[in-house]
Amino acid sequence: KDGAAAIAMTRARVDARDPDAVHFLGDHYNHGDGGLEVDVPRAIELWKEAAELGSIDACYNLGNSYLDGSGVARDEARAVHYLEVAACRGHVQSRHNLGVLECQRRGIRSR
Repeated sequence: KDGAAAIAMTRARVDARDPDAVHFLGDHYNHGDGGLEVDVPRAIELWKEAAELGSIDACYNLGNSYLDGSGVARDEARAVHYLEVAACRGHVQSRHNLGVLECQRRGIRSR
């Protein structure tokens, strides 16, 4: 019951185009939280909207989704784009993932 109430409040913020709320709802669809069924395509759609609204966390999620081919076709160029957007706005884990990707491209192994 509490999950449904939280989702209802979140939907009100989504309607107001709050990037954090749109990202949050996308996460809930991705994991099937708050009484929602898992719907990865809907999560991707919401993360794209949140990214357009300025959510760096949504950019990070999209970057990883495109990198792994999770819910979308694997597309390294799109993955790098979204991770770079997030990294340039201060998302530390995105910077890390870009570094790991660069090491993999160069054939550098971690210790």
